[in-house]
Amino acid sequence: MGVVARLCSQNEHKARELEALLPGWAVEPLDAGEFPPEDGATYYDNARAKALFGREVGPREAWMLGEDAGIEVDGLGGGPGVRSARSADGDEVGWMLRELDGIEGAGRNARYVSELVAIAPDGREVRGTGTLSGRIVDEPRGTEGFGFDPIFVPEGEERTVAELGDAWKAKHSHRALAAFALLDALREAG
Repeated sequence: MGVVARLCSQNEHKARELEALLPGWAVEPLDAGEFPPEDGATYYDNARAKALFGREVGPREAWMLGEDAGIEVDGLGGGPGVRSARSADGDEVGWMLRELDGIEGAGRNARYVSELVAIAPDGREVRGTGTLSGRIVDEPRGTEGFGFDPIFVPEGEERTVAELGDAWKAKHSHRALAAFALLDALREAG
């Protein structure tokens, strides 16, 4: 029998992505009217707050998954970081290109970061972190992915994540790396 989990978010896309990354897990968005604010100082703080919230209101037999992610850009002093979703206000590509106008070279180095926190029905907590390093390019390219993907080129690649596509992303994204780290942590915990 697999693991039944609730993603403490209403983002169906993330639930499907995580279900594909966690073999044997059935991941569904948590049915809740409101979720806690993402006002933590770190991705871990936000992911854990979501998972703890889910543990309080969700089905007792299900694992609760909290996830938080963002992008950190050297030329923005490591920002927007944990405020990524709120900074861009739905226009990630346009916002980032405006913020980086006139910034070249190492200032365009960037990292996608994802933190996953899973809380078991018995209260055990396991976490996984994933980081994908790369750089921000001057103009959007590609049609797959979402968010900053059309302007983010991973290290060792010449194409953006949006050009590399969803199949590449399923194995190499920051969220994929966090899911793999979570599975490793679960194996180590026994």
